[in-house]
Amino acid sequence: MTFVTLPLCASRSVVPSLKCAACRRGSRLGLGGRLRSKLRSSPGSSSLRCLQPNGTPSAGHQGNKAGNVNTFGKTVLVLGGDGFCGWPTALHLSDLGYSVVIVDNLSRRKIDIELECESLTPIAAPSERIAVWNALSDREIRFEFMDVAHEYWHLLELIKREQPCAIVHFAEQRAAPYSMKGSRQKRYTVDNNVNGTMSVLTAVVESNLDIHVVHLGTMGVYGYGSSGGKIPEGYLDVVLPSGERRSILHPAYPGSVYHASKCLDALLFQFFARNDGLRITDLHQGVVWGTFTQNTMRHELLMNRYDYDSDYGTVLNRFLMQAACGLPLTVYGSGGQTRAFIHISDTCKCIALALANPPNRGDRVKIYNQVAETHRVRDLAALVARKTGASVHQIPNPRNEASENELDVSNQNFRSLGWDPVTLEESLLEEVVGVAERYRHRIRRDKVMPSSFWNREREEACRANATNSSDALAEISAAASSEWRDEVLKQLANGDDKKLERMRSALRDEP
Repeated sequence: MTFVTLPLCASRSVVPSLKCAACRRGSRLGLGGRLRSKLRSSPGSSSLRCLQPNGTPSAGHQGNKAGNVNTFGKTVLVLGGDGFCGWPTALHLSDLGYSVVIVDNLSRRKIDIELECESLTPIAAPSERIAVWNALSDREIRFEFMDVAHEYWHLLELIKREQPCAIVHFAEQRAAPYSMKGSRQKRYTVDNNVNGTMSVLTAVVESNLDIHVVHLGTMGVYGYGSSGGKIPEGYLDVVLPSGERRSILHPAYPGSVYHASKCLDALLFQFFARNDGLRITDLHQGVVWGTFTQNTMRHELLMNRYDYDSDYGTVLNRFLMQAACGLPLTVYGSGGQTRAFIHISDTCKCIALALANPPNRGDRVKIYNQVAETHRVRDLAALVARKTGASVHQIPNPRNEASENELDVSNQNFRSLGWDPVTLEESLLEEVVGVAERYRHRIRRDKVMPSSFWNREREEACRANATNSSDALAEISAAASSEWRDEVLKQLANGDDKKLERMRSALRDEP
């Protein structure tokens, strides 16, 4: 895995050696050919391109494909733009020509401190990586430090000052396990997520501006049962006992406090769309995998975060990290849980498509299922194991959920806009493994096993089982490959061959 390392000038403008660098060196950005061609050919994406001084694409470069709309000069607020999905989306929208303002209180970075587990990939400070992007792209992303849930008047003043055409709302605690960790985390999740959404909606109403609100939701609002067929996109067509036909919001079946907060968001959206005529799009997203996009790979300081711990690491990213480090893949329960998946690059593209295709004022909330494909967890583990040679290790499930479920999901709304998603069968797994291999010296192996439990029964079952946390940790540690161990020793030796040999000898002499 390689990155382009480019010099920056103090004025944050592109120095002569950088002009058109993205165009001249597009084939050397460290992205695999399949992902690169997929990113460049899909609607809502934007090829790396240089710009004229007026901010328009240079002659010969491909313009915006996001619904064929003119984005240049239009302001978008990206709430939660420092996070896992928010950061690459902010870059993507900036690359498309939007004037982007990131709004964030850096709460996710603070949770890293609480959990004593950082991103596998080193992520730069907001000011540092924004400065790099502004220099490389000749665009300007701005940053506003703010707690959206609790600084209402600050948010309202920002909206009135910037007069954005849209607000992209990522500013929510996004991890189901973290939301179940304890009473403090449960209360924080509801307080932060629901109050944040309420602040956004009431501020848009009070501003008296026509602003499109795009919210990143979750497939988890539907639950993981069956709707009697494909899960529709937000609404169910039903026949009432009177014989009258209605289209109603799909019943909510949250599986965690996090998912419950998203269900509450959905009810608020329905009210504000009907009562105040707000234009709202709610994106029910699947499990995100991957870490990089075309834009985050333009410079190492633009790197996106990669969470691998049991609270924030999504299942596929955890599997890929474990495989890269010679650790067994930890499957919860039978592994018969079916989940919907989407690559991080497709998150960015779908947001752009949603912005380019807003509902009209007075329309009901527009809902998209933002998913590419579905897989059973055990099948996913088997796929990763086949590709990497990793072993699979079943452990008790910390979640209170069915051991097996079907999941058939409609995603026709985005498909109808020409979206062609990245899928797991396109060999992108190796590229994510490459990221994990490069930074595996940063892994805290004691953070891999579950530490959040849905209820006392699940906690007791997990701890009482022969493969409880401590035993499993010992097994995982013992399973680490000799190659990985030797790499750690080399880093500790820091080029001192004698010191390296002494450490190797000491390990060989262990009882």
